[in-house]
Order: sequence, then structure tokens, then C-alpha cells
Amino acid sequence: MRVKICGITSFYDAINSINAGAYALGFVFYKDSPRYISPKKAYNIIKKLPPFIKIVGLFVNDSIEDINRISKISNIDIAQIITTNNTSIYYNSLDIPYIKVLRVKNKDDIIKNYNNDEYILIDSYVSTFGGAGRRVDLSFFHDIDCSKIILAGGLNENNIEELKDYNFYAIDVSSGVEISKGIKDKNKLISFINKANEI
Repeated sequence: MRVKICGITSFYDAINSINAGAYALGFVFYKDSPRYISPKKAYNIIKKLPPFIKIVGLFVNDSIEDINRISKISNIDIAQIITTNNTSIYYNSLDIPYIKVLRVKNKDDIIKNYNNDEYILIDSYVSTFGGAGRRVDLSFFHDIDCSKIILAGGLNENNIEELKDYNFYAIDVSSGVEISKGIKDKNKLISFINKANEI
């Protein structure tokens, strides 16, 4: 199972995540998040990382212009985009690939907004953005093709085995591998990714 470690704020946490087997790293560019990192600081981490790791930037209600500008400064590979204010997002104007985030309250949210035409990240709906630790009810995914879904929300080493029958494309974790908000735990990273690799 592919694992993305989100909320990276230091080179130490980035390299520990990679050494544990992470497929991708996430940097939060939402200023109200406790895991916020400036584009320049993210770049200073990213430029020192080994090759073949996907680097993702999380954006919340940003304009296309800001997403393109921050992506260029930080040198990320993919924009992970949350929109909540009905602002029109012209995805074909983005300079880099993107992943839409769908924050769900119930199964109908998935049925209405996911058609298996593109990869999507699904998280539990909360008033804040990212790393809240609230799980998505797995019953929402019964009878749904999950092969293009990246699942986030409330995952940790104690519940990850529950995902084995759903065939998610990847999983995204932040708070489940932390000592405190924005600070990763090396042992939790290793344990979580080892268990993900068994799914």
C-alpha cells in the first residue's frame, strides 16, 4: 500500500519518512494550520531529498495564481487542493498535476462527487483542514471501486489493517504518526508503513 506522510515541517521528519518507506511527502501551505510551512522553507527541505519521492503541496481555497506561484517557489510535484468557498477553480490552468480533495460526511457525498474518472483524496469532513484525526466511516466505501481513491483521516498503526479489503490506491497520514502537531515520531512512521506494506 502506497503511503503519503503529510504535514512535513523539517528535513529530519522528511528523511525519516522516506527511510521508513514513504511513497510521497506532503507540505501544508494553509497558513491557519499548525503544520503550515512557508514555500521557501519547504524548498530548502525538498532540494536536499533523494530522487523518486513524490512531493505534494496542500492548498485550501487558494487561487490558481497562488497555487502556481507557491508550487514554483517550493518545487513540489503535485498540488492537493481543497475548495470550500465555491470559488471557480480552473484546473487546466495549473502548471503542475493536481489531486482534488473530497471531504465527506456520508456515503452520498462520495456517490455524488466521485465517478472513478480521476484519482481523488477522500477525507472526513471537519471544520479544520488536515490532520484532525477523524476517520471516514469505511461502510461508505461498500460497493465502491476504491482503486483511484487515496484515503485520509484518522489512520494509525492500530486501525490500518481494517483497510485490507478495500483496494485503496494509497493512504495519507499525518496526526497518526506524530508526537505533537507537525512533529513526526520515527518509530510510529516505521510501524505504520510496515503495516501498510502488509495490506
